[in-house]
Amino acid sequence: MGPRFEEYSVETTRKLQDPGLLLVSANKLGKINVMTIGWGLIGMFWGRPVFMVAVRSSSYTHRLIEDSGEFTVNVPDEGMKDVVQHCGEVSGREHDKFSECKLSLLKSRIVRTPVIAQCKLHYECRVVHKLDVIPRLVPVRFFVRAMIERVKGLFNRHGNYRSLYFGEILAIY
Repeated sequence: MGPRFEEYSVETTRKLQDPGLLLVSANKLGKINVMTIGWGLIGMFWGRPVFMVAVRSSSYTHRLIEDSGEFTVNVPDEGMKDVVQHCGEVSGREHDKFSECKLSLLKSRIVRTPVIAQCKLHYECRVVHKLDVIPRLVPVRFFVRAMIERVKGLFNRHGNYRSLYFGEILAIY
């Protein structure tokens, strides 16, 4: 069976809503990034504990996860609201968020992607499935089509859609 997430899910969900969680990704060469996530689910899929995260396809994190097939989710400790905010506002392509926020990295127990030392809880995840969320436009009357385009605009503010990564939780600590 894998690690039991039930005892941690309430705290994780609370932090997911405010201020958010810190998702760490790394490519096979060791290039690392951190981003803030406010969308995620913890549950059971295919008889395995899974952490599902949503990542914009144009993001630097997306590229790193695509390369490595893994990520860590880090639950921030109290007093890290500014860190979480900063990691959600700037891109890892142009910023070293770890040094800017004075974050220390620790070697993970199973995956190669590290965890953040200052966080109080860590999930190590290996991607077992990916789903691209792309709304479809079906042939409908003009006014309905216009409404769908407006709704698509809400999902597509930055010119791309999100990928849902289903990461099997390999370790929680």
